[in-house]
Amino acid sequence: MNTKAQKLEAFSRVLDIMDELREKCPWDKKQTFQTLRHLTIEETYELTDAIIKNDLPEIKKELGDVLLHILFYARIASETQQFDMADVINSLCEKLIVRHPHIYSDAKADTEQEVKENWEQIKLKEGNKSVLSGVSKGTPSLVKALRMQDKASQVGFDWDTAEKVWAKVLEEFDELKYELDQPDNLQKSQEEFGDLLFSLINLARKSGINPDDALEYTNQKFLNRFMFIEERANLLNKKLTDMTLTEMDEIWNEIKNK
Repeated sequence: MNTKAQKLEAFSRVLDIMDELREKCPWDKKQTFQTLRHLTIEETYELTDAIIKNDLPEIKKELGDVLLHILFYARIASETQQFDMADVINSLCEKLIVRHPHIYSDAKADTEQEVKENWEQIKLKEGNKSVLSGVSKGTPSLVKALRMQDKASQVGFDWDTAEKVWAKVLEEFDELKYELDQPDNLQKSQEEFGDLLFSLINLARKSGINPDDALEYTNQKFLNRFMFIEERANLLNKKLTDMTLTEMDEIWNEIKNK
């Protein structure tokens, strides 16, 4: 692996390249925070996809793409004397030091749980009005639910065991079934469906499962199996619309068994 000196040299090199691109490339010269925003989101999702697949070469590539965006934002801000890359890094260093008093001060935290509890208390002292205020409004709903539950647990608002969460899941399932059986009751059914999803996410969290990862694994599994059906249909010179559900299900089970 690279030495610290080599890492610093590489970082200096990419800073120089970023400066040169911003000054000379027509596309790079036109970019703003606003024009880069949607591209940053796209790059982040590409990184998470590589992580889900555990594709290390792709993770390395996508990490570079995300880093490029961080460098880009800092370079743009430096042009109006707002901040630069050094300010970004130093701000991060200070935050890490403040929020890890068990490392850089005399606070005590021997477990992961104690570290999280300290972290939330420090954030409240920094001016956060709520334990949940750190959860971004733009976060996808499934991840937002998980983050809110996790943060609430740091201050003791949590079930003792996964078994108690199971009871809540079953309760919410029965309530949803009841509402779905009622005529013209879409709004209430939607509320109960949300309650059930929230409870399932809580069950996943208490069981050590990341629900977002779990759903994405299932998405990929469904994608692969459905594409297998499409390939088989093509070999049989059939259109999917001409196949019966039974025929498609047989192919589905074939790839499932494999």
